[in-house]
Amino acid sequence: MSTYGGPVVDAHHHVWQPRLGRQPWLRPEAAISFRYGDYSPLKRDYMPEDLRADAASAGVRLVGSVTMETEWEEEDPVGEMDWTTAVAEREGLPTACVAHALLERPDVDDVLAQLAARPLVRGVRQKPGQAGSPAQADRHPTLMGDPAWRRGYAGLARHGLGFELQTAWWHLHEAVDLVRSSPATTVVVNHAGLPSDRSDEGLAGWEAAMRQVAAVDQVLVKVSGIGRPDAPWTAEGNRRVVETCVELFGTRRTMLASNFPVDGLTATYAEVYGGFREITAGWSPEEQLDVFARTAVRHYALPPTLLEDLPEDPLDDPATTR
Repeated sequence: MSTYGGPVVDAHHHVWQPRLGRQPWLRPEAAISFRYGDYSPLKRDYMPEDLRADAASAGVRLVGSVTMETEWEEEDPVGEMDWTTAVAEREGLPTACVAHALLERPDVDDVLAQLAARPLVRGVRQKPGQAGSPAQADRHPTLMGDPAWRRGYAGLARHGLGFELQTAWWHLHEAVDLVRSSPATTVVVNHAGLPSDRSDEGLAGWEAAMRQVAAVDQVLVKVSGIGRPDAPWTAEGNRRVVETCVELFGTRRTMLASNFPVDGLTATYAEVYGGFREITAGWSPEEQLDVFARTAVRHYALPPTLLEDLPEDPLDDPATTR
């Protein structure tokens, strides 16, 4: 058994300053329906210094990070990336970014060209929507089947951009057809396909859907955002989700990430990464390095030097190192 103490790339987190008013859902008067319930604690600045502090409190050797779009004002997707780039230049993080774009818009190709010209941008996320339950999925298809949206999606490959997919697992059959329609576009399933129902029946449905999409080689998965508002974040509570993702995708297509500060509503950074360490303690060093850092370095074209010449970690225990 060896608890991982190597480099970590947090492959899914956010940075924001709600006081700027650029994210409508984080404005003082906003109160949207949110999967974790009351989200008012998120209406505060969360910047690289906060991420570093959270990582330090967890004993995490953070060497890089990837920010996710924050539902910035829809009419200014390039502005969000310019703001985030300025943050990175000033504070040294993030190492890469995922932007937002409305793929169904007539002007989307111009937007994608502008985003691709930003050196930190690696991909795009646009949530395509979802039905409220598996039983409603067929009656409420997502944007993934909309012809205009699919034309925009096809443009991602022309600009060398990947796609980040966040939708409930009961829509992943739509994603299989979408992904196969554009084989040059790599897709990352966010938040492990949102396995919110942890009953045996719920997890069986989730696993079957994930198995379908994992069969397409250009799809990866991020195990992030798997906290629950009604249960503590523990290794045993999340082990099946993590291990199933790795069984289906392999470690070379799996990334672990915090989804902070959002998942701070359900756990501390130490609880999330402590849980990941406990779950992966019996894995080989190569498998651990993949999910904690190397897959993110590969996929997001991060500097390979992030994984080199690192100091000894005080959490490493030579007596338990394999």
